[in-house]
Amino acid sequence: MSSAPSPSVRNPSAPSSSRGSAPAARRARNPVGSHVAVSGGLAAKGLAHAREIGAEAVQVFVANPRGWATPAGDPRQDEAFRTACADEGIPAYVHAPYLINFGSHSEATADLSVTSLRHSLRRARRIGALGVVVHTGSATGGRDRATALAQVRERLLPLLAELDTSGTSEDPWLLLEPTAGQGASLCALAEDLGPYVDALERHPRLGVCLDTCHAFAAGHDTAAGGGMKALLDEVTAVVGEGRLRLIHANDSKDVAGARRDRHANIGAGHIGAEPFRELFRHPATEGVPLVIETPGGKEGHTADVARLKELRG
Repeated sequence: MSSAPSPSVRNPSAPSSSRGSAPAARRARNPVGSHVAVSGGLAAKGLAHAREIGAEAVQVFVANPRGWATPAGDPRQDEAFRTACADEGIPAYVHAPYLINFGSHSEATADLSVTSLRHSLRRARRIGALGVVVHTGSATGGRDRATALAQVRERLLPLLAELDTSGTSEDPWLLLEPTAGQGASLCALAEDLGPYVDALERHPRLGVCLDTCHAFAAGHDTAAGGGMKALLDEVTAVVGEGRLRLIHANDSKDVAGARRDRHANIGAGHIGAEPFRELFRHPATEGVPLVIETPGGKEGHTADVARLKELRG
C-alpha cells in the first residue's frame, strides 16, 4: 500500500466555462458516453456517431492505437470538434496508443512511448480534451517491478512537467488506466496504484481512469454484494479524492480474477447490471463521466448507453 494520499483534488469533469456550456451533459451527475471511431474526421464522423447513440461524453484516438505514427490532424476538424464539445457540453477524452509501455526493457519502446504520449497530450489540448488515458504498462524482459517503476518515473515525470497546472489551464490530465493483470503488469489491482502514483510524485495533473472490466479481471469481485463500493473506496484511499477522472464502463466476458481483458455489453457479462447502479451512487464518482468500450457496433453501443442512463436514474 502507498503512503498517505495527497490532498483532495477538485474534480469538475464537465467542461469548464471557458470551453462553452451545454445544459444536457452538465445536468447529469455522470455523463454517459462511448469511445467513438473518428476515421473520416473527429467532428464529421466521431461526434456524428456520438449523437446517434445518445452519448453525453466521448473518447477518441488521435493516432493509430496499434502504431507509432504521430499524425498532425486536420485543423478544421480539430476546431469543429472542440467547438461542438464546448457548445454541447460534451466531455472529451483521448486514449493514447496501446503500444506505449514505459516499463519496457527495450530502450526503443521507451523512447517511442515518450514521443507517442507527448503527441497525444498535445493533440488533446488542441481539441479541448479533458484527459489522456494511458495504460500503466508492464515490466518486460524479466525485470523486476522496482526497476520498471524507476524507468516509468524517469520517462513520465518530464512529460508531466510540461503540463500547465494553473487553475485556468486547459491542458489535459494524464489518466492512468490499470490493466486486467496480464503478464508482468505494473498496475492492475487498486493497491498497485499507490507505488505508481508515488513514483510520479502524485503530480497535480495525474489522475486515474478505472476500467470496470479490468478491475474485475484483475481480482476485484465487483459482482459480489458491496464489491463495487469496496473497489471505489480502495481507489480513493490509495490515490486520494478527486483523482478518479474517468470510468471505462465495461462488463466482463470472464469471471473475476481471470486476468483476461474481454469486454461484454452492460449486464450481459459476469459483472451484471446492478454493480453499475452501485457505482453511480458512490461519492467518488460524483461528476465522473462513464465511457463504454463494448462490443456490438452502433446498435450495441446505443443499448449500452441507454442502459447506463437507466441505471443512473
